[in-house]
Amino acid sequence: MGVMRGLLLAVAACFAGPAAALEDITLPSAQFADVVQNRDVSFRARNIATGHTCTLEGSNLEAAHAPWSTFKIPNLLIALEVGAAMNLLHVRGWDPERRPAAPYWPATWGQDHTLKSAFQTSAVWYFQDLALEITSDEYHTILQRWNYGNAKVSEGRDDFWLNKGLEISVEEQVRFLTRLLRGDLEVSRGARMALEEASLASEVGKVTLHGKTGGGYLRPDAVEGWYVGWVATDRAPQTAFALYTTADHFDQIRKFRKDFAITLLKACRSLPADMPD
Repeated sequence: MGVMRGLLLAVAACFAGPAAALEDITLPSAQFADVVQNRDVSFRARNIATGHTCTLEGSNLEAAHAPWSTFKIPNLLIALEVGAAMNLLHVRGWDPERRPAAPYWPATWGQDHTLKSAFQTSAVWYFQDLALEITSDEYHTILQRWNYGNAKVSEGRDDFWLNKGLEISVEEQVRFLTRLLRGDLEVSRGARMALEEASLASEVGKVTLHGKTGGGYLRPDAVEGWYVGWVATDRAPQTAFALYTTADHFDQIRKFRKDFAITLLKACRSLPADMPD
């Protein structure tokens, strides 16, 4: 009983407030087994004020993976910083001959987009067009300066974040967001505010959840996916987090990656219990 009581108290204390996390917490994986099922999941959250962490037991935090569409977080910032997009309302026209719709495209992709709508719908062609205007050297220099994963940018490619060389780990995702949200990176206030607006996922009272999904195929019989973001209270960032998962089929991670990240953030007490999925 003493061990269980200590565990419950530790979980209850995790991230109860900006300075409440007095130790690193490990969430026991067994209590989430019915939800996780046959998926592999790695998760870490970091209190931005204290630096303390909340981690799912058994997480592989150092393995590197393609960022997929979670790269839209730094990509949006880079586009604004170098002038490839002027603001969130920057419109690009969809050219179906140049960017023909693939069978997996959702209907929302095959139309003109602003930077904000492209981020929120994850319209890949918009960011591929940006990548042809932002030079490989610019990307590489900025990503190195930000310590974003391996900062590998294949020369001339417009899809280097889609399993084409650029890789990042769960821990590196969290470190990048922590530095960004602390103001440690050379990013303008306007770009940070634009990201805050575009990434807003849900809110309850003064608490807001910001995030970006990502995912793709590892091979024909396996997929991987992300949900990466942060929690803010009264617009002040409190917690950065990253969840990475693998499964047999995309339907097994499509909704799961965000929903389970929210479940774990609630267990870490970084989110209120009534925060919607």
